Amino acid sequence: MTVDEAIAEGSAALGNDAESARRDARLLVGNVLARTAAWMLANGDAVLADVDVARYRAAIRRRAGGEPIAYILGHVGFYGRTFAVTPDVLVPRPETEQLVARTLETFAGDRALRFCDVGTGSGAIALTLAAERPRASVVAIDVSAAALAVAARNAAALRVGERITFRLEDALENLERDMVFDAIVANLPYVRSSALASKPDPTSFEPRLALDGGRDGLGPYRKLLRRAPDHLARNGLLLMEAGPDKSEELAELALRALGGVGWVRILRDYAGLRRIVELRATPG
Repeated sequence: MTVDEAIAEGSAALGNDAESARRDARLLVGNVLARTAAWMLANGDAVLADVDVARYRAAIRRRAGGEPIAYILGHVGFYGRTFAVTPDVLVPRPETEQLVARTLETFAGDRALRFCDVGTGSGAIALTLAAERPRASVVAIDVSAAALAVAARNAAALRVGERITFRLEDALENLERDMVFDAIVANLPYVRSSALASKPDPTSFEPRLALDGGRDGLGPYRKLLRRAPDHLARNGLLLMEAGPDKSEELAELALRALGGVGWVRILRDYAGLRRIVELRATPG
C-alpha cells in the first residue's frame, strides 16, 4: 500500500465529509510514518511497511468509531504550540485560545505577573501564558491528578515548569487567602448533565469530570465565584468560558459575586458567539 492509497482507503472509511475525512486520513498516515504533510505530498508513491499499514488501519478504526483524532495522535495544537493530550484531559478547543489572547492583551509588557488557571487539564492555558510572558508565575489547578500529570509533562516539554505550581484542588476552595493574582482564567465544565453526549459523539470519549457542569451547567462556576473575587489583585481580571446559552446567567452570577465593586461584560468568541465572561475587580 502506498501513501496515496492509504489516504484514499482511510478517507473512504471515515464517512461522508470528504474534506474532513481526507484531512484526518492524511494526519493519521503522517503520524504512523512520523512524516510531514509536505513529505507525503511529494512521496505519494512511497510504500508503507506491513506493520505501518496495520497501525494505520487500527487508527482509522478508532477515528471511525468517533474517538477524537487528538487522542489517536496523542497531541493537539494550541496557540502555536503542541500539547500532549490523553483521555484524562479535555481536548483544547480553538475558541479557548481567546481566553489566552484576552489575558495577554490586558497584561502586555515585561512584568512579573501572577496568573491562575482553574481547571487546567492539559495545561494549555497555563503553559501558554507562562511561555508568552516569561516573567509570569502561574498556579495551575485541577481536581484530577491524572490531568495534572499530563500538564506537568507538557510544562517540561515547553520548558516552563519552573514557573508553574500545580495544585490538586477543587476550584479555589483550599487556596491560601493571601494568594492573589493579576488574572484568574477558567474553562470549567459547562455542559448540563442531561446534555452530555453518548458514543459515537467525540465528546463522549473525553473525561466526564471535564464536561459535566451539573444540572444547569453552572455548578462549577458557582463554586469558583464564591472565592475568586478574594483572590484577585487590584484591577484583577477573571475570564470564564461558558456555553453561549449560559453566558448571560454566568455574567449575572459574577456581578453578584463582586458585590458592586467592579464590572462584568460578555465577549464574543471567534465565531461570534457570546461565550466569554470577563470580570474586572476595581478598588472599592
